[in-house]
Parts: sequence; structure tokens; C-alpha cells
Amino acid sequence: MTTFGAPAKLTLSLRVLGTRPDGFHDLEALTVSVEAPQDRLVVEPGRPGVRLTVDGPEATGVPTDGTNLVVRAAREVLPEDLGLDVALTKWIPAGAGLGGGSSDAAAVLRACGSLADVPGPVLTTAAANAGSDVPFCLQLAPAWMRGRGEVIVPVDSRDRAHVLIVVPPFGIATPSVYRAWDELGGPRGTRAVAPPRAVAHLVEELVNDLEPAAEQVEPRLAPFRVDLEAAAAAPALLAGSGSACWIAFADADACERSARRVEAELSLPVHRGTSIPSRPEMEQ
Repeated sequence: MTTFGAPAKLTLSLRVLGTRPDGFHDLEALTVSVEAPQDRLVVEPGRPGVRLTVDGPEATGVPTDGTNLVVRAAREVLPEDLGLDVALTKWIPAGAGLGGGSSDAAAVLRACGSLADVPGPVLTTAAANAGSDVPFCLQLAPAWMRGRGEVIVPVDSRDRAHVLIVVPPFGIATPSVYRAWDELGGPRGTRAVAPPRAVAHLVEELVNDLEPAAEQVEPRLAPFRVDLEAAAAAPALLAGSGSACWIAFADADACERSARRVEAELSLPVHRGTSIPSRPEMEQ
């Protein structure tokens, strides 16, 4: 029985470059993994097949059958005579733009590599097949995501970014946001925030081209962000396709002070996250 972490994926900056012939969108996204919120998978070798149970504060509505990315990803790479029992504890909310399902799938692929000796190239292929965010989640370290998300370019970011991630009482479906982006004519994000020190050498400003489309899909999003910025006394940016928003801070103390104000004024789920830094062997 072995425990594997599935950290949330946080998109710091996102440009949507256009729509591809296959229906996906070409992206350029600077992305990090953060240690909170984080799902946990307890994995144990078992009889052939994949059996999944789900609990935790964000477990409601999460399927346990073959429609779950965890089951699909494990089935793709496991030999027929091997199996896994997976107990998933959900802390990453669905519809928040934090890549919870993708991170869970990546974690079970890492489990297959560790417990069933599945080769790395097989895991990489399965990650790309599982979904656009899974290749990034498989390797965890800061990177540019390009193409539809399957092209991963690691970056040198050995410092940790301190971020506050706040989740509103509603989610947003990613496909709806991309459809709205197309219908709006491909808008560019008009708001920019300064990057945290950990990535300041990589980009001058952080933007999110999906923000106008997400606000079109969910009218409550813009007022939520305004209230969050007022409570935190700092600018916030949408996490991926939303609905969560995040704020970067210079250090953990400043993040904690702001978190307490947000909790007191907004009474919403607040996560104090730190980014997982790059490893020297992953830098280019």
C-alpha cells in the first residue's frame, strides 16, 4: 500500500493562440503544481482490473467507474495479469480550473510506474491520451504548456511561489468556456498582474485569455473576483478556465495574513499553496 500525491495544477499565465483543426485550442501557458489543495491516492496491487473508491470533502459527484480518468489511465498501461485497488481522497474541487482529475490520472500513472514497473515512455503516451493537462501533471515541475497542452517545456524555477487560491460557491465547465471564447471571437485577457519572484525571470506579466469568456459563461465570476481583491488587498487572476482565482505573495507570512482576511470577510474555501520547484535534471 503506497500513497501518491496529486497536487493541483495552477496556470499562472495563459494565452489562447487559436482554434486547431481537431477542435482543440493552441495554448501557451506557464504552469506550476501547488502543494495545496492536493488529492491523495492510496494504491495497492490487487487482482486484475482497477477498482476505485472516492471520499473526501470534494468527493460528491466523482464517478468510480470507467469514466473516471484514474480508471481509464491505469487500464491503458497495466498488463492484463496485474491490477490496482485505488482509494482516492478528493480535496481539489471540480470546475475550479485546478486540474484535479488530470492530476489524479497522472498520480495513478506514477503509481503504475512504481508498483507495476510500467516504462516511462508508456506512461508519457498514456498521459497524452488521457487529456491535455495530464502530461504536465505527470512531471509536476514548472513548465510552459504548448500545443493543446501535450507539449511540455520545463523551465528553471527553483524558488517557491506563495499563492492564495480561493474557490467560489460555483464551478465552471471548461468546454463551455472554450466555446464562449470562440463565440466571442477569441478575446485576449485585458488584465495583467505582476509575476511572483519564482517566475519573474520567465515572463513580464501574467494574463489569462479565458477570463472574458469565463465571465460571460458565469456572471457571478466578476463580482466574486472584485470582492476577493478587496478582501485580500491584492490583484487576483483566474485559475485556468475558472472558477477559482489566485493571488501571489512575496512570502508565506503575507499569504497567511491575506488568507485570514479573506476567510473572515468572504467565508469561502481558501488554500495556502506553495509551488513545487523545478528539479535540475528537468531544466532546459
